[in-house]
Amino acid sequence: MLAKSNSTRRDSVVVIGLGRFGASVARSLVASGHEVLAMDTDEDTVQSLAAELPHVVRADATDLGALKQLSVTDFSHAVVSIGANLEASVLTVLNLAQLGMKDIWAKANSPQHGRITERVGAHHVIYPEADMGERVAHLVTGKMMDFIEFDDGFAIAKTRAPMETHSKTLAMSNVRKKHGITVVGIKRRHQDFIYAKPETEIKPGDHLIVAGPTPLIEKFSALY
Repeated sequence: MLAKSNSTRRDSVVVIGLGRFGASVARSLVASGHEVLAMDTDEDTVQSLAAELPHVVRADATDLGALKQLSVTDFSHAVVSIGANLEASVLTVLNLAQLGMKDIWAKANSPQHGRITERVGAHHVIYPEADMGERVAHLVTGKMMDFIEFDDGFAIAKTRAPMETHSKTLAMSNVRKKHGITVVGIKRRHQDFIYAKPETEIKPGDHLIVAGPTPLIEKFSALY
């Protein structure tokens, strides 16, 4: 178990449920230097991750007493990645809310699942399968190399610079006025990221990081 601190660490996270999604989240957080307590009810799962995660325990998060014993309130964030068992997911979120956890993220497999977890205390609901499905659809059918869409239909994407922008500054190409999107930056091969300025010149082969309404980004990416 992690040693208790006098105050909640800002970057500490408890990850509950170590299926593919939960284990991936926990690994990424550990790799980024965050303090992580990972837990699952399955002993084999816990043992298989013991070499990768510094603090992983077998525990039932639907048991309020177990969460208290593990001092989960010493952590500033909680990720509940129990997707298959609706009852366990909801009870875990409810327990965390009762303990006063101020930032609870819950994985949901359906809108109904998500609404229930929100009602019992989740602050954020994640739909990994649906979100990834949309992202892959954009990447497969369009010209985008990467794509992230937010709830309000706003997106950020990485796309190849279309010919009409080649050898022109951003001011000259006037992308924002012509296409309704904003070039945030440029990634050029073997060079550091370039923050976009009006005088920044776009060269053939450049990758553009663009932001704006999803339909407009799709149209712009299709120009390549």
